Amino acid sequence: MPTPQENQVKERYASAAQQLEPALCCPVDYDPQLLKAIPPEVIERDYGCGDPSRYLQEGERVLDLGSGTGKVCFMASQVVGPKGKVIGVDMTDDMLEVARRNAPLVAQNIGYSNVEFKKGRIQDLSLDLELWDRHLASHPIESSEAYLRAIEQADRLRRESPLVPSESVDVVISNCVLNLVESDEKKKLFTELFRVIRSGGRAVISDIVSDEVVPASMQADSELWSGCISGALSEQAFLAAFEEVGFYGIRLVKRDPRPWRVVEGIEFRSITVEAFKGDQGPCLERHQAAIYRGPFRSVTDDDGNTYYRGQAMAICDRTYQRLGQEPYATSFETLQPANSIAVEDAVAFDCSTLPIRSPEQLKGSCATLDSTEESGSCCC
Repeated sequence: MPTPQENQVKERYASAAQQLEPALCCPVDYDPQLLKAIPPEVIERDYGCGDPSRYLQEGERVLDLGSGTGKVCFMASQVVGPKGKVIGVDMTDDMLEVARRNAPLVAQNIGYSNVEFKKGRIQDLSLDLELWDRHLASHPIESSEAYLRAIEQADRLRRESPLVPSESVDVVISNCVLNLVESDEKKKLFTELFRVIRSGGRAVISDIVSDEVVPASMQADSELWSGCISGALSEQAFLAAFEEVGFYGIRLVKRDPRPWRVVEGIEFRSITVEAFKGDQGPCLERHQAAIYRGPFRSVTDDDGNTYYRGQAMAICDRTYQRLGQEPYATSFETLQPANSIAVEDAVAFDCSTLPIRSPEQLKGSCATLDSTEESGSCCC
């Protein structure tokens, strides 16, 4: 159920949907070409601290958490194109009204419609609040028994008609919204974020973080909380939250050098983080390897494995697939063995340590050549 802090956020953003509130946003350089198709009402009533849309690709299915009046959704719709899809989720009726009313205008301006807006809480992406609202309208809560039935109906909707199904989107984006979720629900928020992304997908999140832990006295200030200040995680805690739910390849793609606000000596600034979701299957031994290209002497991945520059390190099949893609592809060379091992014949791989892979396991067709033979080129 909504808490007093959540109600304060809803009230403030409902008001901000009607009248511009500059204190809710910090300067962002959005692509002016993408803004041309968006009505001024949307642009003036939407608040953020970054632009995750610039990290999207054509054809992707995108989920925008806390979509507000829809500005980033409408920008994303142009980036992903007519073959892509954008879903905006917000819990504030006034924001959703502005977004939905302007969606046909944007579709007319760009020549196609690929955006829809849904009502939900970003820390509970399974519950469709409009479906639940309809149930509550016809089954008002007038007793404890009715309250329990309403909770049961909410659980049924999560199972049978989820707002956002598991592994259904390529990318989750958000613009200055995660900090508005209450502290004890932030872990659930990151878990939900991870749940809805398909394997191989990613999150691109712009948010406000602090340079030190925000004290409880500031967190209790509802004005600071709804203003995207006191609900901010520290920068270290924010990055750790992605790792704790299973993301890998976590990187800062943008970090404002100057703070947006300084309150009681604590600096609050905007950052944009990209994090990837990989296959969660077993580690299999298929005699594969990876060579770290440099420039550092060694690097350690999110699983605690260390790769030494220029050394062919033994890796499992899951890591092999991962290192051959973004964000690692430019830093690693992945190697298949001379005689490939079928998945069904592979045994478990011990990922607790990465030994040097034996050269005999990696020699390719050139290894069968006699010393007097030539391969026909200077490389195999």
